[in-house]
Amino acid sequence: MTPATERGEFARPRPDGHTLLQGHGNEVAIRERIDSLAEAIRNKNVDQVMAHYTSDVVAYDLQPPLELRGVAAYRRNFEKWFASMASRISFDVSDVHIAASDTDAYSHCLSHVTGPLADGGRADYWVRVTSGWRKLRGQWFVAHEHISMPTMM
Repeated sequence: MTPATERGEFARPRPDGHTLLQGHGNEVAIRERIDSLAEAIRNKNVDQVMAHYTSDVVAYDLQPPLELRGVAAYRRNFEKWFASMASRISFDVSDVHIAASDTDAYSHCLSHVTGPLADGGRADYWVRVTSGWRKLRGQWFVAHEHISMPTMM
């Protein structure tokens, strides 16, 4: 194992034949958390979803209220959303960007949501997700999240 791989970095070959070192340990760990959060959302598993958030999370979600404080309040929004979907949610995460120190980080990405709605309609929309992360007991948790959707003004 090289010092770079011990730090959680991995090599990616570039088209010119050189190698680009990518992904420090914290960024890799956060990407894994983003992936496991996305899988919990796809499965509509609210307990697994909430395991990714701090107890004092502050969230600005698509659904009211304007501001959510605490994991119990955010949980209610996830429960409402999951109930509005008829089955498993197609939740694709793309364009992920992560910046991290040893204790705090932020990420932003685009997520495409599709799937049948409980009322017989069909969901098909994009959201922008910006998350502030905090490392607690050696694991990364979302402490702040802002979900938005493009709209015509």
